[in-house]
Amino acid sequence: MLRVSHLSKRFEELIVLKDFELTVPTHGFTVLIGPSGCGKSTLFDLLSGIVPREEGHISWHGMEVPDLGSKAAYMQQKDLLLPWLSLFNNALLPAQLAGQSPGKAREEALSLFRQLGLHGFEAYPPGKVSGGMRQRCALVRTLMFKRELALLDEPLSALDAITRRTLHGLLLMLQHEFKKSILMITHDVEEALLLADELLVLTRPPMRIRERFVLDTPKPRRADTVEFLRIKEHVLKGLQEDLIHEMV
Repeated sequence: MLRVSHLSKRFEELIVLKDFELTVPTHGFTVLIGPSGCGKSTLFDLLSGIVPREEGHISWHGMEVPDLGSKAAYMQQKDLLLPWLSLFNNALLPAQLAGQSPGKAREEALSLFRQLGLHGFEAYPPGKVSGGMRQRCALVRTLMFKRELALLDEPLSALDAITRRTLHGLLLMLQHEFKKSILMITHDVEEALLLADELLVLTRPPMRIRERFVLDTPKPRRADTVEFLRIKEHVLKGLQEDLIHEMV
């Protein structure tokens, strides 16, 4: 579905990406993990058109496009909910921007609030609910964009471990029930192994794919299997070696 080839970007003397290659299959769940500052968020900014690329191609269903601004919904680490609007009105913003029928949009948003465990909290402002509920609302808003691809930039990193584990199920729902293709960034190796169909381990800049793991065991997964722990230890060791190399 999505293919990125020869993507390059530099900021002054720092070469962030050089000839970067990436493929995301239809309805796949691809997770990127790598050292802090390696260029993961820059990649998302390039894909969404926030930052212009210098070289390279972005192909969407076999057709070259300038960016994915109209193809993908971008969910960032911060929920970015407007504090003066209710949760429900925050979720309706994509439909309003797209000029959709207000009645139909409200019906769809109410259905999503029920599915994602927010029913009864529609009138609450963001400041009156937990971080997990705000992220659920951000996920509803992401779905209201009705885009085939979801770019998730550490969407759960600001939450506590228990809340994160609870929301893993919602991300899997995004893939399986809502038939979305997902490209996600995380720093949590265990989270990546629990969710990904394909895990891409990235290097320090200029960013490239150092290792690729195809994870075909059924989801939801257990984190205590021998294979899970083996891959987790291997990935962590590589990331730690990158960190040590950077500090030397």
